[in-house]
Amino acid sequence: MERVVGTVVRGLRGPIIHDGNDIVKIVVDTVLNAAEVEKYSIEDRDIISITESIVARAQGNYATVDQIATDIASKFGDDTIGVVFPILSRNRFSTCLRGISKGAKKVVLMLSYPSDEVGNHLVEIDELDDKGVNPWTDVLSEQEFRSHFGYKKHTFTGIDYIEHYKSIVEEYGVECEVIFSNNAKSILDYTKTVLNCDIHTRFRTKKILKAHGAKKVYSLDEILTESVDGSGFNETYGLLGSNKATDNSVKLFPRNSQQIVDNIQKGIKEATGKTIEVMVYGDGAFKDPVGKIWELADPVVSPAYTPGLDGVPSEVKLKYLADNNFSDLQGEDLHSAISDFIKNKNADLVGTNETQGTTPRQLTDLVGSLSDLTSGSGDKGTPFVYIQGYFDNFTE
Repeated sequence: MERVVGTVVRGLRGPIIHDGNDIVKIVVDTVLNAAEVEKYSIEDRDIISITESIVARAQGNYATVDQIATDIASKFGDDTIGVVFPILSRNRFSTCLRGISKGAKKVVLMLSYPSDEVGNHLVEIDELDDKGVNPWTDVLSEQEFRSHFGYKKHTFTGIDYIEHYKSIVEEYGVECEVIFSNNAKSILDYTKTVLNCDIHTRFRTKKILKAHGAKKVYSLDEILTESVDGSGFNETYGLLGSNKATDNSVKLFPRNSQQIVDNIQKGIKEATGKTIEVMVYGDGAFKDPVGKIWELADPVVSPAYTPGLDGVPSEVKLKYLADNNFSDLQGEDLHSAISDFIKNKNADLVGTNETQGTTPRQLTDLVGSLSDLTSGSGDKGTPFVYIQGYFDNFTE
């Protein structure tokens, strides 16, 4: 009988993960148990995706505010630190800012506006137009920003992030000046020592700063790249991808994830004879239409994945074929014509009319977004996502 269901996505429940747990065994056991209980078979090219959070938890990859402060002090000394382009997030940045502040003597906090890099808004862009403020050229002091726009609270969190971040810095007895600019060079009028905290634009920001006279520049991916006083660390991403664990500690992005996904793939193969794909995922990449927030606060969607998830989909648009190539056909004739076209499609479809609208993003980004939406960020308790039929097409 012909299959009538395509991709199936299941959020799998497993145990609460703690430091030192064997994450490979837990994932393999969870996948096998779910298949037995729910009565489905494990097949080649199924996908198991695992949240980065539980991998880091099993690794015990944590750092305290004091450990962050020690690294900051060792890199910046007594210099005034320009902290530029942080995202507006209690979960992602507030605890990091505590560590930065505790290791600093003075902080100049430069916020981008009207929103941060991932879409958290300080002010609506229409209000800039109403006030005659140009976000690409105008550098505003805190007083100027307040006089134009008053005191704004985030749509979802109800937090005034200007006040929140400033209060964190001052809590440690550190002087804090807040400015607003979208030009990295603006900070150099205040200090030549900079910590750039942007995520996906960090390399460009650092390049601009160094080209225009910065004396000392680090980015968040260079903080805690090795253990400090016994802390966790991430040699590639540092503090990027970290989340608040407690008011005084963060959970870092996981380390050595490639070995983990490879071993999970191996474990499933030994148990079932099937070769499934495995990936670790963080934030997906999708935009909320109300809050205008892009979810991608991690440096990458997937820090590790098995080879079958490399590359991009090679797909054609069914509706294009039906409306154009085979517009004169209906019913079984149309079904057969489209099936034959798909079976005989070229390996390289870049630029062809038949691919318009297929959005050929990286497979790991697509699967990561699917997984992130499935597992959610709250209390669903499904940090493992099992996906079947993802690589199928109309002919299978």
